[in-house]
Amino acid sequence: MALNAIDADDRVEQLIILTERLTDLIARQSSAFEARRPHEAAQYVDEVAKLANLYRHESTRVRANVALVSGAALAVRQRLIRATEAFDAVLARQGRAVTAAKTVTEGLVRAIAQEVAEQRPQAVGYGPGAHGAAYRASGTAITLNQRA
Repeated sequence: MALNAIDADDRVEQLIILTERLTDLIARQSSAFEARRPHEAAQYVDEVAKLANLYRHESTRVRANVALVSGAALAVRQRLIRATEAFDAVLARQGRAVTAAKTVTEGLVRAIAQEVAEQRPQAVGYGPGAHGAAYRASGTAITLNQRA
């Protein structure tokens, strides 16, 4: 998928529209994460993925051939620069929101795992040092991925 522009001005205008739409969607996702409602962010995932892929593709094309946009009017190129700066700011905001959500989620998983481990019955035996058939202290009902 690629933009279908007739000249440099048209390409830059399309890039502005693409960048502004992507910025808006990511801002909405960030707001949902900040409001602790990540399920609301899920509704934008498909469109964000599609537009982000198009944005990545077009950015790569422009970096490889600056002539695709260099012939556009200065005012239009400056609008693209401002749209890109806004996009970068929203990406930074989303990064902070996602990191915060990840930290909270990991804390909840650890708290639940700790509670499950504490609720397990202690091993009972019949003599000194007996281990019995009860649960071992190292096993838990929840698998934790330390790299996640």
